[in-house]
Amino acid sequence: ITPPVDDPYLFGQIGAANSIGDIYAMGGRPVTCLNLIGFPSNDLGPEILQGIVEGAISKISEAGAVLGGGHTTDDEEPVFGLSVVGVVHPDKFWRNSGARPGDVVLLTKSIGSGVLFNGNLRGLVSVAALDSCIRTTAALNKTTAEVLERFEVHAATDVTGFGLAGHALEMARGSSVSLEISTCDVPLMAEALAMYE
Repeated sequence: ITPPVDDPYLFGQIGAANSIGDIYAMGGRPVTCLNLIGFPSNDLGPEILQGIVEGAISKISEAGAVLGGGHTTDDEEPVFGLSVVGVVHPDKFWRNSGARPGDVVLLTKSIGSGVLFNGNLRGLVSVAALDSCIRTTAALNKTTAEVLERFEVHAATDVTGFGLAGHALEMARGSSVSLEISTCDVPLMAEALAMYE
């Protein structure tokens, strides 16, 4: 991802949580990670790169995984993510297809980070709303995945770049079902609705 915030440490945390989330969305446990970094070394100092990696390591450690190295290339703007390897029992992994009629859609986090980060670039988001958004996007879904292991999960996905609508459509098409989502029941981050409007 590109930096949603200026703070390198927070950028690393958000990027790591985003990457590790894909393993949790499959019912897995992350084990090893590799950094994948594009970095404008002529424009930004090594302390910025160090901050990104330190932020990522904080989330990798929280997940119980390890950083095994990575790759850094020279790029025009910073980009960061992880290649994450996880483990899951072959009979218990979750797909983003397999939803059944009568299933309940469960969201583990409020939505709206994309519109808030974009609104923040224009100075339209309050400090409190941005701080809350950052805490949410940097939070791991570890506990949620551990709780859901105790239940029969027919389908799961990690709502990120394509937003709730995009990921819901992908899940519905992959499962040959329709999803009914009441927008008034969808948890939104503070000030997200104002940014959408």
